[in-house]
Amino acid sequence: MTDAAYALPTVLQLGYSFCPNDTFIFHALHAGLTPSPVPVREVLEDVQTLNDWAVEGRLPITKISYRAYLGVMDQYVALRAGGALGRGVGPLVVARNGTDLNGMDLNGKVVASPGALTTAELLLRAVYPEVKVLRMRYDAVMPAVERGEWQGQVVDAGLIIHESRFTYPQHGLGKVLDLGAWWEGETGLPLPLGAILVRRDLPAELQRGLNTAVRQSLEYAYAHPQAAAAYIRAHASEMSEEVMRAHIDLYVNEFSLDVGDEGERAVQELHRRAVAVGAVAGSDLPLFVDID
Repeated sequence: MTDAAYALPTVLQLGYSFCPNDTFIFHALHAGLTPSPVPVREVLEDVQTLNDWAVEGRLPITKISYRAYLGVMDQYVALRAGGALGRGVGPLVVARNGTDLNGMDLNGKVVASPGALTTAELLLRAVYPEVKVLRMRYDAVMPAVERGEWQGQVVDAGLIIHESRFTYPQHGLGKVLDLGAWWEGETGLPLPLGAILVRRDLPAELQRGLNTAVRQSLEYAYAHPQAAAAYIRAHASEMSEEVMRAHIDLYVNEFSLDVGDEGERAVQELHRRAVAVGAVAGSDLPLFVDID
């Protein structure tokens, strides 16, 4: 189907998570405060659900983990704006205080994981190839590690993402390994966490327009920091104001405005490593929307 023959939809469903970094970025676009080539309607879900939906090609534009993106590149291409990459932003492996955390070998141990398609689990398996994972929603991981069990199964450690990196000490947990620091030490590159994808079968002009729309929504959020406050708060469950602000400050950065050359190299390296371990098939498709 050519671009000229494509009939634009009247509304596009836009999937993103409840996390403060996503609601901060997308509030203006969702609320109609910034222009969009096509009106959007929010679909809020946890990232693992959005990852699963992307495998089905369910949404035309969606947040997804970079690990999951590498498995759906035939259907989707990443926008240059709106994603989450950076330094000091990586997932953490935690265990109960009182455990010998220093040099803890998790090979053969059971680690609670927020999902098979998360960047976090890909990194975990790179460091501990013989780890046993027990998958659950990301917000169930810390309570499971604190109890030492989940649904009757022993849990030795947990893989935490999102705001959990700010709150794990409150659960009596200690850090075993910062997987983001491991990645940076291995590659010298920022860690790719989350991407905003559009379907490859959307016209190139619409893809570029959506990239501009997401960037302008973030620029509006920076220029009017209080505009999204109530929206962020409404979706942040019991998160404190301090944790919400720390979450946004950590995960929304210059790479969120545009992935840039360094960010592209980071995603290429993640892709290379995922192919090397057999997690995904190789692909020559472009990783990002062409905005030139």
